[in-house]
Amino acid sequence: MALYMICYDLNKQKNYPALYEAIKNVGTDWCRVVDSTWFVITHHGSVAIRDHLRRAADSDDSLFVVHITTPAPAAWIGLSDEVNTWLKSRLERINY
Repeated sequence: MALYMICYDLNKQKNYPALYEAIKNVGTDWCRVVDSTWFVITHHGSVAIRDHLRRAADSDDSLFVVHITTPAPAAWIGLSDEVNTWLKSRLERINY
């Protein structure tokens, strides 16, 4: 399993529920960090994740998927306690 960050912009037609379901279904664990950014733990690769999500997106939408491959230092402020706890626990134990 690996950690991926997913960022998106939905433009004209904003079918957020369909995209949220697709994000949740692509991995075994997920967290919505801020409005258009999620972290997902999955065994799929970046291309497979993108291809899965594009079925829930329109042709004018943007998707960005990146594999967090090294112990990347992270810092944040203003996130909910739930997101803070999720990030701390997953970033410490994820198998890079």
